[in-house]
Amino acid sequence: LMSIVTMLGFLTFGKSCSGLVLNNYSNKDFWMSGSRIAVAISLVFSYPLAFTGCRDGMMDILNIPMEKRSASLLNTLTVGLLTVLTIGALILKDVSFVLAFGGATLGNALTYVYPALMYRATIKQQGRTEENGAVMASLVSAVLGIVMGAIGAKMAIQNA
Repeated sequence: LMSIVTMLGFLTFGKSCSGLVLNNYSNKDFWMSGSRIAVAISLVFSYPLAFTGCRDGMMDILNIPMEKRSASLLNTLTVGLLTVLTIGALILKDVSFVLAFGGATLGNALTYVYPALMYRATIKQQGRTEENGAVMASLVSAVLGIVMGAIGAKMAIQNA
C-alpha cells in the first residue's frame, strides 16, 4: 500500500514532488486540509510512544541500571532529548533528507538485517543445525539489506 501511494505521489508531481507529499497540494483543497489535520493528530498521539522508546533506549545505551532510573533522571533526560530534537527541527527546514536517510539506513536494518540476525541467534541458541541453509539465506538477505542501505544513504546524501 505504501509503495502504491508513493508511486502515485511521484507520478502526480514528478521530480518537483516535495518530501512531504501533502505540501504539493493547495492549502484551499478541503480533502488535503483534512489529511493534514489527520497527519497532525497522528503525530501528536504517536510521538509520546516513540519518544518513550527513544528515551528508554538512550538509558540502555548509557547502561543506566533500572534501580537508578528515578523520576528526576527521567525528567532531565526527557528535557535534554526534547531540546536536542527541537533544535534539530528548527535547523532542518526540509524533512525529505531525514526521511530518505532514515529509510535507507534504519528501514533496511529493520527489514533485512535485524530479522536475519535474530533468526540466526535463535537457531544457534536452540541448536537446530538442520536449518543452516535457511540461516545462510537469511544472512545473504541481511548483506543485501546493508548494500541497499548504503546505496540509499549515499543517494540521500548526494541529493541533500
